[in-house]
Amino acid sequence: MIAIIKYNGGNVSSVQNALNRLGAESIITDDFELIKNADKVIFPGVGEASSTMKILKKKGLDQLIPTLKQPVLGICLGMQLMCKNNEEGNTVGMGIFDINVKKFPAEDIIPHMGWNTISEFKSTIYSGIKEESDVYFVHSFYCELSENTTSVCDYILPFSASLQKDNFYAMQFHPEKSGKIGSQLLQNFLKF
Repeated sequence: MIAIIKYNGGNVSSVQNALNRLGAESIITDDFELIKNADKVIFPGVGEASSTMKILKKKGLDQLIPTLKQPVLGICLGMQLMCKNNEEGNTVGMGIFDINVKKFPAEDIIPHMGWNTISEFKSTIYSGIKEESDVYFVHSFYCELSENTTSVCDYILPFSASLQKDNFYAMQFHPEKSGKIGSQLLQNFLKF
């Protein structure tokens, strides 16, 4: 069973639909026991960092998520909230990744929206995926490059397209909206 964390963030249903297409059973929940006992956990997100973090704190999910031992996948805002802090709303994150989240400089169109290339793969989650693959992004803030970076994208500047630390995986892009590449990434995650 896969637990998709429920916290009023966007794209929860599209993540569940992507899992359904892969034949994977999932539940959308904020129940601590269901989340702790799930085989895998997905922490999706579309929204604003500070208001989302307030909801997570109110539910106690900000304390639960960092303690999880099974494979956890953060997507988009989920990835950003797993980091140390976020310039959006001057938000303190969960600190799973010791990384700052910054706003893109106004040197091009913001948000960074649409298909872009990822490269420099450094995780088994990319098994069977060709270097220089295109995935779908929608974001105005980015995670800095770090020792936890497992793929890189370049929009205005190079940034972490994905991260990994221990059992925590995260993607700035939306695998559920990234066609065959996204489906393969989700399938790889399900195999962990």
